[in-house]
Amino acid sequence: MRNFNFFRRLSTAFNDYPSLSKIIVVSTISGGSLVAYAEAKTYSGSHGHIAHADATASDGGHALSEVVPKKKKLVLLGTGWAGMSFLKNLNNPTYEVEIVSPRNFFVFTPLLPSVTCGKVEARSIAEPIRNIIIKKNVDISFSEAECVKIDPQNKKIYCRATIDSHSKGEEEFAVDYDYLIIAVGAQVNTFNTPGVMENCHFLKEIDDAQKIRKNVIESFEKASLPSLSDEERKKILHFVIVGGGPTGVEFAAELHDFVNEDVVKLYPKVKDLVKITLLEATDHILNMFDKRITNFAENKFGRDGIDVKLGSMVTGINENEISTKARGNGKTSSTPYGMVLWSTGIGPRPLIKEFMKQIGQGNRRALATDEWLRVEGFDNIYALGDCATINQRKVMEDIAEIFRKADKDNSGTLTVKEFQETLDDICERYPQVELYLKNKQKRNIVDLVKEAKGDAAKQSMELNIEEFKAALSEVDSQMKNLPATAQVANQQGAYLAKCFNRMEECEKNPEGPPRFRGTGHHRFHPFRYRHLGQFAPLGGEQTAAELPGDWVSIGHSSQWLWYSVYASKQVSWRTRALVVSDWLRRFIFGRDTSGI
Repeated sequence: MRNFNFFRRLSTAFNDYPSLSKIIVVSTISGGSLVAYAEAKTYSGSHGHIAHADATASDGGHALSEVVPKKKKLVLLGTGWAGMSFLKNLNNPTYEVEIVSPRNFFVFTPLLPSVTCGKVEARSIAEPIRNIIIKKNVDISFSEAECVKIDPQNKKIYCRATIDSHSKGEEEFAVDYDYLIIAVGAQVNTFNTPGVMENCHFLKEIDDAQKIRKNVIESFEKASLPSLSDEERKKILHFVIVGGGPTGVEFAAELHDFVNEDVVKLYPKVKDLVKITLLEATDHILNMFDKRITNFAENKFGRDGIDVKLGSMVTGINENEISTKARGNGKTSSTPYGMVLWSTGIGPRPLIKEFMKQIGQGNRRALATDEWLRVEGFDNIYALGDCATINQRKVMEDIAEIFRKADKDNSGTLTVKEFQETLDDICERYPQVELYLKNKQKRNIVDLVKEAKGDAAKQSMELNIEEFKAALSEVDSQMKNLPATAQVANQQGAYLAKCFNRMEECEKNPEGPPRFRGTGHHRFHPFRYRHLGQFAPLGGEQTAAELPGDWVSIGHSSQWLWYSVYASKQVSWRTRALVVSDWLRRFIFGRDTSGI
């Protein structure tokens, strides 16, 4: 009983004072150590509501006579990275928030490949949304439903419940909104390849990872049956991964480790019949990484016996074979397989496709937003994460207005000083300018002016409108779409929450850059993505890490960095403890091969 009381008090202390728990130290049996640090935040939560109620009651009822302003309704679609980040960072109690999502939990998607082979349990990377809601001092409700239609003219969304309520017909309802935030993510892009939906596995959700895990275990169990020939066993144990991006590469590495660390002990009769094939349509795997990482990954997979086929395009899949076409010579071939994982990219969900048609964006692959994450043409609808893309405005579209604003003395020419004074505002509004100066290694504005004027720079350093256009004519070539990653979605959610937290203040005192078209300033600074690095686990306790500043590290030390970062990035101490304990369990006991 004393032990029970001790743990109950300890649990209460961690909940009430989360700053007590900031560091987890995990020591493995090999003597190595992992330090995962995460800043814990103190939430006002339900305690704030209770205190407010007590204060109101003690006022003798006078507070009840005050007119309470009606809260604006904010509807959030989705509980993925963007939605979770927005929810965790929102702390403005003047909004009534309603979350609509077909799943009532958040998934730490970077660890989905670890779930497929039993390195991490599915429940360890899922955090119930209501656990996040209860800590917020904001009026928030949740509906487990799927949004099927958006009506921007009437400010409504139409939803369908995803759980069986035992009522006649499908449970449908409408929700009004003042602000709508679309963060529904994306679905797998099959590129209309025949047979993909019917015969392939995907890796976007927890259910996908659990299905793959069950299929992998069942494949080894089936191949161990005595009635099968070696040819049949080889077919069953041929695992094909389509797509050489981070997800495909990490799954191939996890599967290879599972075979070499666990299967050799548990299924010794079939261990030599396993084959892993990775198909990539381009010239290299991990194209978004540094070439040093790409080359190392391809060489390592070759040494590990993973068959990497580059320039191989999938043309069709039936229940027994996968058909491919070589990109160079057009040669076609068909190969028997036991399981196929399709991991080739993403496309818009049906809701987004329909909404884009409504608003005239039907020819796009994602919802177009401005630099403040507002859907183009709407001031009260925002889109972020994988379902959206920022349509960065081009400098050349506003070049005349920029020149006019910079020419403060209305002389018709810009001095170097006038250009320099405007450059910071230009770089904030048009980030491609800063990228251009960096990539072209321009030390300062004088170098840009000299390039634009050529020999005429010897006589005068002033720019007319045509020379100004020439100086900035190539900067729009630096425009790039942001990658569809968890890191981007997480930063966008945090940015938008901060905007809503300061909405009233910035309405009165705008803090953004000046409007080159029109007067005054924008309310907020535009969203800027800050790349913090990326990892590519390659198996054998080796990971490739690419960090800002052209810093590349490959090997066992990067694997410990991977453990530390992914532990610290968990959204709660509950999931952090579960994930770290799963890693420890795997080190000590091996992977779970039960398939459940």
